[in-house]
Amino acid sequence: MKAARFTRFGGPEVLEIAELPDPRPGPGQIRIAVRAAGVNASDWKKRRGLMDEELPQTLGYEAAGVVDELGADVRDVALGDRVFGFCTEGAAQAELAVLSYYAPVPPSLDFPGAAALPAAVETATRALDQLGVDGGTLLVSGASGSVGAAAVQLAVGRGARVIGTASPVNHDYLRSLGAEPVAYGEGLADRVRALAPDGVDLALDVAGSGILPELIELAGAPEHVVTIADFSGAQEHGVRFSRGDTGRALHALTDIGALIESGRFALPVAGTFPLTDIAEAHRAAEEGHVRGKIVLVVGGARGNDGRAASPDVVS
Repeated sequence: MKAARFTRFGGPEVLEIAELPDPRPGPGQIRIAVRAAGVNASDWKKRRGLMDEELPQTLGYEAAGVVDELGADVRDVALGDRVFGFCTEGAAQAELAVLSYYAPVPPSLDFPGAAALPAAVETATRALDQLGVDGGTLLVSGASGSVGAAAVQLAVGRGARVIGTASPVNHDYLRSLGAEPVAYGEGLADRVRALAPDGVDLALDVAGSGILPELIELAGAPEHVVTIADFSGAQEHGVRFSRGDTGRALHALTDIGALIESGRFALPVAGTFPLTDIAEAHRAAEEGHVRGKIVLVVGGARGNDGRAASPDVVS
């Protein structure tokens, strides 16, 4: 099979499409013919050598596609089913991928839309679970990206009032998700207090822009704040750093379908690229100026029903 990999660390130019052995699913796992795979920050961190030292490395932790092989003891899906989920081996940006955790593709989504879901909804759900969001007022710093947008919608679904930070160009977008937008940058605390004079109950830092002290001030204490993006700041200020290796909110995969089908959740695909253009996909995602997820498409991204991928391509 063809798969994305790199044999040296560096920029997007080190990425290549290589011929690799077909993976096989183990007990409880499934293999899919990949139709789409999400691009995440973890991909370029790996590529830069910031995560693992081994070489060569493959890429991709989330994908959607059609089940084509079942591991032992798998009873909840059948060959030909449309599914999306996590490839814990980090090899989803390929023609075939093994998924360890998966769920049916919501009927209204195409494969790129489904491939954009796993990392964003799991990360957002995990952070909200750790904060104990159940009503109250939540401040989301960095609310217009894929994780931030997921957190806003999921928190609104839990009955929270959400205030979200973003650049002014994204304020209407945040309003469409149910959040009250404020501009980030100097004076943030004053702008938040203009909306919530007594501060907020909880705060989630998605952006990692060094504003944990302000979030602590607004939320009243470090234990009322969670960050997914500022590890050193979390250590310095006594804030919880949310990471997947301490327990994932995998229930998010099965829960999200009902929210999508009821119109209470949507996560945009910012653009799609063919797998062969993976370097360009990385450049677009790494620039950080996209609303939604960059997704790689494989084999035309068509499912059993013939539904095609979104034609949007970022250039």
